Amino acid sequence: MTSHEKFNYLEYPARDLGATKDFFTQVFNWQFTDYGPEYSAFSGAGLDGGFYASDQCASMQNGSALMVFYSSALEQTQQKVEKAGGVICKPIFSFPGGRRFHFVEPSGNEFAVWSEPQE
Repeated sequence: MTSHEKFNYLEYPARDLGATKDFFTQVFNWQFTDYGPEYSAFSGAGLDGGFYASDQCASMQNGSALMVFYSSALEQTQQKVEKAGGVICKPIFSFPGGRRFHFVEPSGNEFAVWSEPQE
């Protein structure tokens, strides 16, 4: 449902649109709809969005916002990320309220995954 003045859609650049689509399909089970050769919309992510062909990438080092996923099994999600070709750029670390890691997907965009603290 579209809500007035709430986040509705998210867009990211993609250096390799095909590899990015494959990665997010394998790791997070996203679905994609292509709109020409330079744009693909995703769904099944909690917030819909898309990737557009670009030589740019989103990273915290460049001042980009960070999209953070939630996982109830942090180590298993990290293994899925690595198996699908993601690169861990910040290994699992603790922070107040939980644990998380950061990764870079095949097009160079940085994301993070967090979980509650270990008991």
